[in-house]
Amino acid sequence: MTDDTAPAWAAALVSWYRSSHRDLPWRRDPSPYAVWVSEIMLQQTRVDTVVGYFARFMDRFPTLSALAEADVGEVLRLWEGLGYYARGRNLHKAARRVAAELGGSLPSSAAALAELPGIGSYTGAAIASLAFGERIPVVDGNVLRVFTRFWGIFADVRTLQVKADLAARLSPVLAGVDPRDFNQAVMELGALVCSPKSPSCLTCPLIASCRAYACGWVAELPVRGRRAARPCHEVAVAAVVRSGRVLLSRRPDGGMLGGLWELPGGKCHGRSPSVAVVDKVREETGLVVTVRFKLCQLAHAYTHFRIALHAFVCEPETGEASALRGDEVRWCAPAELGTVAVARTTRQVLDALVASRWFR
Repeated sequence: MTDDTAPAWAAALVSWYRSSHRDLPWRRDPSPYAVWVSEIMLQQTRVDTVVGYFARFMDRFPTLSALAEADVGEVLRLWEGLGYYARGRNLHKAARRVAAELGGSLPSSAAALAELPGIGSYTGAAIASLAFGERIPVVDGNVLRVFTRFWGIFADVRTLQVKADLAARLSPVLAGVDPRDFNQAVMELGALVCSPKSPSCLTCPLIASCRAYACGWVAELPVRGRRAARPCHEVAVAAVVRSGRVLLSRRPDGGMLGGLWELPGGKCHGRSPSVAVVDKVREETGLVVTVRFKLCQLAHAYTHFRIALHAFVCEPETGEASALRGDEVRWCAPAELGTVAVARTTRQVLDALVASRWFR
């Protein structure tokens, strides 16, 4: 079918996209591999942040086989700062599975893609639609906002029912449009025009058919139920320095921040951070340490909780460092710190350590 068989509003939206979309690197090369990498990076991450990471990642791993052959540590090092590190681990794991079991080519259907690590129903639909032209709706936050306004839907967009209802409404529309352009058009409209606050309604290609605009409901939609307040945990970590090297431990591959290197430490559980950090170092590495001074304090928010992180410079008194909890421990010289994959907060503490001149 062609764009001529689509509803007038859908054809107008696609026409707007073709003349007004942003020039993004994965759109210049909409190969299945490039689309896959970009969609994984774009999960819960802003486009302007992803652009630089995508370019560096594709420069180092230009093909699926190059990614499959790489060490996961190198993948995570390139992912550093992008957050949600399970995405990088799963991308690498899926590449190895595709290379070993699927002849090196990504499957073309959303259902088959969703069987791979890190690809759920939304990402599978996005890849299948954008890379292979499958006529399937892609329902993300932008799509939810655009179409709850367009159709005047006052149900909570956090519910699965609303997502299912919108997918059902959009499916027949996709029979008459290019699914690649339509799905990208909706996401682009949500990003550039139909924004959460102060949307540019007068420049919107859907204005003539938008129920929220006609009824004055734009500011009231979409409806979002309240999130539970995120708890805040006090965390203490130690920069244990010995002979010009700092101790790092590698987190187990499974779980949060799996495979990354970190400074030993953990939650304070009501104890003074300077007391808790000594206990945590002994529990995790077997080392008895003395706190020399507080290096810095940071705040960081994760999806479901926040942390107040206290970092201390410590010196070992007795014992040899062992991997009592993690997979591995290592003593790193300043020149080696740039080669290890760490989370953003760990990198900030290490930068503060180097800047302190205690660590040379």
